[in-house]
Amino acid sequence: MKGRRNVFLIGPMGAGKSTIGRHLSTLLKLRFLDADHEIEARTGVSIPLIFDIEGEPGFRRREAAVIDELTRQQSVVLATGGGAILDEANRAALKERGIVVYLRAGVDILVERTRRDRNRPLLQTADPRARIEELLARRGPLYEATADIIVDTDQRSPLTVAREVAAKVNEFRNDEDDHA
Repeated sequence: MKGRRNVFLIGPMGAGKSTIGRHLSTLLKLRFLDADHEIEARTGVSIPLIFDIEGEPGFRRREAAVIDELTRQQSVVLATGGGAILDEANRAALKERGIVVYLRAGVDILVERTRRDRNRPLLQTADPRARIEELLARRGPLYEATADIIVDTDQRSPLTVAREVAAKVNEFRNDEDDHA
């Protein structure tokens, strides 16, 4: 594991993975990749349309292929989709190929950050708050088990969080190198 260069961001929709990831890539001098954007670029359609046509299972298959490919690249910060950790192979790829950072946020923050976003198919429901609570109950333990580092994003600017993540990633790397 010595010298893991990649940083993979996991966490729920609205935790700030894409925004924080862009700042983090600048701070760490790594390339920024976004799994959802990559899926859209490759298919030429939006994620909601993929969900409409293929359902969540079809989307998850595409996501798994993209995550496998992107995690094999070197010197990247990768923002994953909120559900990427549901797949055991995704979790293994993330753990083996980089430092995994769980960006954690509370339900109230996630509801606020996602309430106007129509590009989140799993939240197009009569009760988005209940859906977020349900997703967190299921995914929270997977985020925690997969993460090397956990950082809270509530009530904090993306740059402030990115700076904390960068410091923790560098500390984690130094500890790894010392024990290699």
